[in-house]
Parts: sequence; C-alpha cells; structure tokens
Amino acid sequence: MQEIKSHEEYLESIKTLNLYAKHYYELDDPIASDFEYDMLYKAVKLYEENNIDKIAKDSPTQRVEHLDFKNDVKKQRSEVEAIKKNKDAKSKHNKQKRRLDTVRGIRDNKATSKNKHKKRMWSLEDIFNSTDLDEWLTKLSNAISRIQKNTISPTLFDTETQIDSTNINNLAFCISPKYDGMSLNLLYENGILQSATTRGDGEVGELVTQNAKTIQAIPHTIPFKGTIEIRGEVVLSKENFAKLNEERERNKESLFANPRNAAAGSMRQLDSNLTRERNLSFVAWGIGSVDMKELEKYAKKSNPDFNDTLGFYDMLMLLPEFGFSPFRYLEKVNAESIEREYQKILNDRDNYPFMLDGFVIVLDDLALQDKLGFTQKAPRFACAYKFPATEVVINIESITPQVGRTGIITPVANFKPTPLDGAFISRATLHNYKEIDQKDIRVNDYCLLVRSGDVIPKITKVLHERRKGNETKITKPTHCPICNHELSYEDIYIYCTNPNCDAIIKAKLIHFASKKCIDIEGLGGSIIELLVDNGVIKQCKDIYSLEEKDFLKFEGFREKKAQNLINAIKDSIGNREFWRFIHALGILHIGEVASKKLANYGYEIFDYNIEQLQEIDGFGKDMAQSFYDFCTHNKDFINEMQEILKPQLQNIQTTQVNTDSIFYQKTCVITGTFTLSRDSIKARLEMLGAKVSSSISTKTDFLIAGEKAGSKLSKAKELGIKIIESSELAQILEI
Repeated sequence: MQEIKSHEEYLESIKTLNLYAKHYYELDDPIASDFEYDMLYKAVKLYEENNIDKIAKDSPTQRVEHLDFKNDVKKQRSEVEAIKKNKDAKSKHNKQKRRLDTVRGIRDNKATSKNKHKKRMWSLEDIFNSTDLDEWLTKLSNAISRIQKNTISPTLFDTETQIDSTNINNLAFCISPKYDGMSLNLLYENGILQSATTRGDGEVGELVTQNAKTIQAIPHTIPFKGTIEIRGEVVLSKENFAKLNEERERNKESLFANPRNAAAGSMRQLDSNLTRERNLSFVAWGIGSVDMKELEKYAKKSNPDFNDTLGFYDMLMLLPEFGFSPFRYLEKVNAESIEREYQKILNDRDNYPFMLDGFVIVLDDLALQDKLGFTQKAPRFACAYKFPATEVVINIESITPQVGRTGIITPVANFKPTPLDGAFISRATLHNYKEIDQKDIRVNDYCLLVRSGDVIPKITKVLHERRKGNETKITKPTHCPICNHELSYEDIYIYCTNPNCDAIIKAKLIHFASKKCIDIEGLGGSIIELLVDNGVIKQCKDIYSLEEKDFLKFEGFREKKAQNLINAIKDSIGNREFWRFIHALGILHIGEVASKKLANYGYEIFDYNIEQLQEIDGFGKDMAQSFYDFCTHNKDFINEMQEILKPQLQNIQTTQVNTDSIFYQKTCVITGTFTLSRDSIKARLEMLGAKVSSSISTKTDFLIAGEKAGSKLSKAKELGIKIIESSELAQILEI
C-alpha cells in the first residue's frame, strides 16, 4: 500500500479516487482496477486517521459509494426531443416517451425517480489478508468488551450475547461469497413488490422497478405479508457477458469492461425490453427494514421446529422460501473456520457462473449487531474479505524484444512488480507486434492486465483516458536486439535467423538443461548465461566438457557448489529417458507429449520419413515436416549427443497426458487459418488431453480461432464459449 506523505498528495489522491469512481459508477468505463482503487482508498483512510482535522469534505470516505445514472434527466429530455424531430417515427416516439416516463420518472418536466430506502444501505469495511482478518476480529472483540463494561444492568444485555470477549471464537459468523454486481434494494408490502431502488448514496437511490421486474430471479410476490426490504446484487453471468460484448462489437458499440459494469448498464436501459434481453440475475444477500417479530412469526409458522431467536444466517435462509434463488454457499461458522472457508471459496471462484470479488463476513447475532452499530461509513459487525486481484492496472515502462530458442522475437512489456492472483509479476507478453498495433499499445500507457482461470495474463484494454502526452509508439525491430542480425518477417512473426545468436544459444541451452528435458539440477538460466557470455560454452555438448575450474573463476562459486554442478551433469549421462532426450533437442513444434510418443519407436525414429511420421497418432503434416527436417539437417549433432548422453529406451505403451493443462478433458473446436496446419494443432491439443470436435455446441469449452474465422466464431460468441486466438494459443503451447 502506498503512503500519503503530504496534504497536497492527499487532496490529489481524493481527486483521483473521485475520477475513478465517476468512470466506474457513472460511465461504466473503468479506468482503474478494483485493487488499484482499494489500495489508494486505504491510503487516504490511513492519512485521515492520522490527520482528523484535515479531512476533506469531498473525500470518498465521507460517503457511501453510489451508483448514479450517467444519463441525467436533461439528457433524457434531449433524447425525447430528438425523437420528436423524426416525423417518420412519430408513433415510435410516443411509445419510447412512455417508456422514458416510466423508467426515468420524467412526467410534466419533473424528475421523480429518486427513492429513499427505509433503512440505510451501508458499505463494508475491506480486509485483504489473514493479518487484516485477525485485526478485524480483535477490533470486534474489543468493541464487544466495551459494550459489556458499559452495560449498567446485566438485564439490559441479552443472555445470548453474553460472551467471553477474550475468546472471539465463541461468536458465530455468517459467511458467503461477495458477488461483483450492482446492489439493489427490493421493497415488498403485503407480499407484493412495490419498488426496486439502487444503492445510490446509501440513503436515496434511483427507482428501476420496471427493469427489475424483467429479472426472473426477482419474484413479484412473496409469501411474507409484512413490509420488508430485501437486498441483493444484480449480476450478469460470465457466459451472458461474453454474448453481450459480442453483440456490441458487431454493432460497433463500446464494450463493457467487466460483468459488473454490464449489469449496471443493463439496469439503466430506458427500454425494459432491452433489460430483459440481457438475462440478468439477482443474488440476495441481506434484509433491510423489517418487523422482526413478524418475521419470527413467519419463521415459526413455516418451520414448527423453529423455537429460537432469528440470527442473520436463519434470516437469509428464509429467502429461498420467499422465491429467491437458493444459495450456492452460505455457512454459519466460528472465527477459527473463517480463513479455511475463505480459501475454499477462493479456490472455487472460477467455477462460479458469476464474478466474485471477495467473501462477506457478518456477525450472526442480530441483537449484538444492533449494540455494535455503525461507523460513519460501515457496520462494525461485518466486513468484506477481498480476493486477490485477477485484474490490475499496469503502467508500461518499456518494451523488451525477447528472442526465443526458435529465433522468434516476442515483445514483452515491463512494469513495476504488481500483485496479480496471489503473485507479483513485472512482465507480460504482448504476443506479437500486430497485436500491439491493433490495440494501440504505447510505452507509458496504463493498461488493464487480466488473468482468468488458468489462462496466462493478458492486456485486455488500453486506458486512453489516462494518457498524459508522454506516451511513445512501439516500433517493430529491424535487427536482432542481441546479435544485430537483420530480422526476417513471416506473417505476424519476426525471426532472427542467425544460428550463432547468443540469445538463441542461451535459450536452447536453458531448454536443454531444464527440468522437463535433461534435468541438470543447479544448471539454471543465470549460470548458463554466465557461461555463454564468457565464452565457456556455445553448444549442448560443451556442457559435458565442463570442469570445476570453469566455475571457480567466477565470483560466488566455491568448490562444493562447482562439484555439485559437475556431479549433476555426470548424473544425466545414462540416466535420462529417451523422450527427455528428444524433447531436449528443441525441435520446432515438438513438445513434451509429442516427444513421449516419438520415444515409443526407439532410436530408429530419427530415420523415419515424413509419411511414416504422419502415421503416428496425433501427428499432422507440420509436426512431421518439422521433425523430419531437423533430423535430416542435424544428423551429426543427434548422433554426437546420443553417444554422450546414452538415453534410456523404455517401452511406453500409452502417452502420458499433462493433467495440469487448461485443455485437459476439455472439448475444443478449431476454426480459421494458422501458421500451423489444423491437423498439427489438433494433435497438440489431443496430446494435452483435449477432445477436438468439428462442431460448436453448449458442451464446447474452447474455440481455437485463427485468422478469417467464420460462422463458428460467431456461434461461439453467442454461446459465451471461451475463445483463444492464435497468438494466445502459441504462447500456451510454446510454439
């Protein structure tokens, strides 16, 4: 978390937070990640705690985050006037105006769409790790202790809330996932839905009743006849989000940044029919104003065995009886179990149909909730335990053209170490220069970096609104950044074709010694780079000529470390499977799984012709051609390394499948054109445990889309199927 060191920096931070909030809540076009906003908000709050007399009136800590409509009444009226001018659509105008009047409350030039909640909707205090959780629980325990000490008569403190304040584990907590959507307050009277109101400023929100009634998960009537406010989140599933953005892309409309903004934008539609088409859902998470005695009567009537006072958990469990969706996860636990349950939901977050951004913790005892009360902004009895970010904003500081072992030049963006999904990263591939041009990515740009599930992090959006004028365009290199050899261009790829390029040599040697190849313990990338830079080794066979003295001349090496490396090198001789030997050769398009298949055929595999290679299960023309060409032009190298390493032949009956692959047991469909043939891609995917189908269906997990993808791409978008483009596929398959 950053530290605010001056009042001027504090005021500037408030200005920035308010700008972020405007784009997030009003414009549905976020220019900062949730994590970036949370960290800056936390820094502002800390500064204010230490400078109470200097708190600015417009600080976001002084209000509940709210959701206002970006289209204000003035804009709505102008839309009505614009429709009036269209004489050919007069009837359409009248129909549209009625909708405008209903949804926005424009009647007789008066805006009447604001609505006051019966009970305030509060924000939650955020915590981010187990240390924060311990601190929050300690703070809660201390608050309860103060209440007990300040109670004049024991009879004023309910029996069920008498606890040992030194042991917070005596308390019960209701825990549930925190859905990332738009908060909504539903008012029911006499069992009938009267109104649906957005959170707004916590006290007053916007009426969106007609749009809310289009959501199937919101019942129009409930069996409870008393007055009750039911709170929850309007959410859009990941699948429907993908469909919506595809439709907007076809219509050349701006895309929604995430499902939360799409849900908010959908609830703002002037035409309720359009809201209905978005297939929104609603997840209930709380109750506002209600007559508790009436609610307890209902609970006892619906469940004769219920003889206790309602807790927060019991209260929520009534909602499915009212007609709301059953809870996928809702538990009542003690304090010791919270962290374990948090990790359980965190590990399962990708399997939820809706986006989750955290985990809500609420004290179950309603009487004790009342006694604890609220701070200026949040309840003392509840908090939101936020998940690690899967979406962050990074500032590109530079671009490094990285040379791979095949000579392909890959642009890599460099930025300050940033936490993403539980790890700190400081680099992200930009795949190729065509993608840079398409997204208009520049040095000094702020970009949205996203990781979803097992897919590698990728830049999804350039935040043009945050440009300051010092951004510079990224140009394609013309010469290798390592050897200065002139580069070759082939479609979207740029190659260094110099076989003596140090970068290619280093990459090949690092690959050769890596864990999934010859597995020489201790001989990592930094040591190989040191040896190559000082001319000690230049090719794979040089590794087996190394002696202790070759290491001892470098700083940081002592006899024991040098001897351990020599022993590891010697240990690789005669002790490595044949498939590892094939994989270590670094043949284009031949990875670990293909190497295991080839190893079944013994040493004679190096003499197979293209036709014989294509007969191997899963081998397409490109893979067969690549292996054949390598063997034809590198016979001496293969024989020499084979003589040195003496790889072990094994009778492998079945090919081992990498169960860690994102394609394992997934159904894939391939469409479009690629640098590899479709047969080769199919073979690669099958080797990773995928089932490759020829047609799109609801059971399809991934669409592999190349250039000029046609109807299959459109159908996949309609079904919300995950699409992996050729550049991303190349990165995942390391081709």
